[in-house]
Amino acid sequence: VQLQASGGGLVLPGGSLTLSCATSERTKTYLMGWFRQAAGKEREFLAAHRWGAGIPTFVSDSVKGRFTTSRDLNDHTLYLQMNNLKPEDTARYYCAARRRPGGTWNTGYEYWGQGTQVTVSS
Repeated sequence: VQLQASGGGLVLPGGSLTLSCATSERTKTYLMGWFRQAAGKEREFLAAHRWGAGIPTFVSDSVKGRFTTSRDLNDHTLYLQMNNLKPEDTARYYCAARRRPGGTWNTGYEYWGQGTQVTVSS
């Protein structure tokens, strides 16, 4: 499974960015998630989207209200819309996929993309 994240860059505080994660049809039924890792810090779970019945998305409290995730099943792309960005959002952002069902939203991811850098600075 290949995951290709894109859309990162330099943005001013208060600005917005939309990250994309290109996948394949194989991941249609997978749980797809977003994580980030800032320099010197542990990886942080941000949001996830799952296929099927029930609540389709989950967003971590740390970014709720500013970040949303969505998924286009037609072109197999996962998105992370980020608004009101802050300097502390500076990190490398990763998309990930989990084939195995069950578990929590933020664990058990088996496949990872290479990440895309987001820098929030004036």
